[in-house]
Amino acid sequence: SVSPGDTSVLAGLYGPAEAKVSKELPDRAALEVLLRPKVGLPGVLERSREQLLRQTCEAVVLGVLHPRTAISLVLQVLSDAGSLLSCCLNAACMALLDAGLPLATLFCGVTCALQPDGTILLDPTARQEQEARAILTFAIASSERKVLMATTKGSCSVEEMQQCLATAQRAANTVFQFYRDSVHRRYSKS
Repeated sequence: SVSPGDTSVLAGLYGPAEAKVSKELPDRAALEVLLRPKVGLPGVLERSREQLLRQTCEAVVLGVLHPRTAISLVLQVLSDAGSLLSCCLNAACMALLDAGLPLATLFCGVTCALQPDGTILLDPTARQEQEARAILTFAIASSERKVLMATTKGSCSVEEMQQCLATAQRAANTVFQFYRDSVHRRYSKS
């Protein structure tokens, strides 16, 4: 369960397990990501986010080590007070890490809100997102801080996007430290 601020997402990972014949891939594991809203059924927005999450996870999971299997990642939104996609990315990475799946690199999600005056807010609340001129969410790899995924809502210049990316890459250090601390607490013998 990951919860920055008041946004909270619970992640469950199942697999690698036997895949249905229709979903089986001969050269790698088939990765399925399901995003469940707090209430109701998943809609177009959840499906879009599922695709972004799946593509990000596929970029780091070493699925070739588990051919002809299925891996299911289920993300349940417990509360959404803003920065939901980055929270889902962080919950997905923690679930992959906790399950012990082989990964090429870790990743984290960082959301930036570009205010009308040009200032950049990290992990904006839902209200700050509504007031923002643009919302940018990045998935950043722990190795060399490369961008695995980027999505924007609203309009911004190329320079503003680069500023947001640089801010997100710096903020990623804090998230990766959180990962290290969490793993250390979980597996230390004290």
